[in-house]
Amino acid sequence: MTDLSPRQSALKAEFTRARGYWSPSWDAVLALDPDFFEAYMNFSAVPWRHGTLAPKVKEFIYIAIDASTTHLHAPGTRVHMRNALQHGATREEIMEVLQLISVLGIHSCTHGVPILVDELRAAGREAELPRPGAGGEREARLKAEFTAARGYWSELWENVLALSPDFFEAYMRFSSVPWKHGRLEPKVKEFIYIAIDAATTHLYEPGTRIHVRNALQYGATREEIMEVFELVSVLGIHSTTHGVPILMEELRAAGKG
Repeated sequence: MTDLSPRQSALKAEFTRARGYWSPSWDAVLALDPDFFEAYMNFSAVPWRHGTLAPKVKEFIYIAIDASTTHLHAPGTRVHMRNALQHGATREEIMEVLQLISVLGIHSCTHGVPILVDELRAAGREAELPRPGAGGEREARLKAEFTAARGYWSELWENVLALSPDFFEAYMRFSSVPWKHGRLEPKVKEFIYIAIDAATTHLYEPGTRIHVRNALQYGATREEIMEVFELVSVLGIHSTTHGVPILMEELRAAGKG
């Protein structure tokens, strides 16, 4: 953008000051509708003006929701990785964020297994379900190992463990890797889980509740968790940053650009 009006120039400067960066993805949005851009700027800047979470942690939250398997928004992932590095994040910290969010696929089980159990009972096939505690010593050991590695246990895991202990054990080993590293403090790990579970692309209430509870147990404040929700709530803007370039291309193709 070379021909900015005084107002557009002021808005671009204010966004850069409030958010700490500028991306070309905002150029066309600012050009097409400065009123909308200003409203979004003020909306997205609230958690940055509070300053409750460290800037690099805020960027970790953005990386998590953009790189999450429910969104896979490469432009945002790149921008926020760059920002995190500028705020002092290490390669290992960002890699740990990616490892943490890579567990999201397990919700196919924690969502689907209770339905399978209910439908087996409804079909009169309850005998096919494992009896509680039927897994014996191995089941008890895996439950204890998961609790030690991840810091919690949830009833969501009971039937997964009972129906497929091999799968549960493999998942436990996989999900525990970033907890063994310890590069991010435990409450920050829980913020990452809260972000991907509460994001509008997922809205997974059981996980959100578990990880809010865990974060509180690790010493998180009400203000910190609220700020996570505020940061995640901007995800809808990608409808605009994705759609506006297409609109501009089609306007030019129609001779209206």
